Amino acid sequence: MSSKDFIIKHMNADHQDSLGLFLQAYCGITSTQAKNAQLEELSTAALIITAHGTRYSVPIEPPMKNYSEARGRMVAMHKESLKRLGRSEITLTEYRAPRGIQAVIFVLCLLFYVTCFLRSNLQPGSDLYEYLGLQHVPWFPRLVCIAQPFVVLIHIIETTALIVTQLKPLNVPVLSGLWWKWVASCFVEGYGSFSRIKQFVKEQKAKNGKSQ
Repeated sequence: MSSKDFIIKHMNADHQDSLGLFLQAYCGITSTQAKNAQLEELSTAALIITAHGTRYSVPIEPPMKNYSEARGRMVAMHKESLKRLGRSEITLTEYRAPRGIQAVIFVLCLLFYVTCFLRSNLQPGSDLYEYLGLQHVPWFPRLVCIAQPFVVLIHIIETTALIVTQLKPLNVPVLSGLWWKWVASCFVEGYGSFSRIKQFVKEQKAKNGKSQ
């Protein structure tokens, strides 16, 4: 097998994610359009990559002198693609459930949503109203009803921020199972999701530092 054939086989087998990034960064297509990208042909000056039946030419600048430079160039192009796309070299690969005080906050927020889903739950005469003894603090359910739309709005804003500033840069596929877990969790609890993702990134940076 020639060095060129080996590079093509290796990129398709082990670095398909890089091929997809090249298409997004250098050809301006979406992650969906770049999904399942395959390196079809390679020269010292360009990569010919196919995705969903369309062929794209990704220039190698400056051109390689020979194929022995391929590994270094592919690594450099991968890093440049991440930079152009505003993404991190770290990929968020897991969902971490809230623990400790974050778990308490999560449960309280969830109960808030469930309780307020039907305003009748906070009206005199309802089972929940009587069970919680809200008749002794009639101002509290009124306050909760007033606060509900503002709390929901704040959590929508936080969830949007999580998608834009955390999930996208950390290469979480949109609408994937992992994406939905983090989005749903943030919508319920808010900031706790950010802190757990930041902890994951901190741990990965520490591991990468030790492996270098």
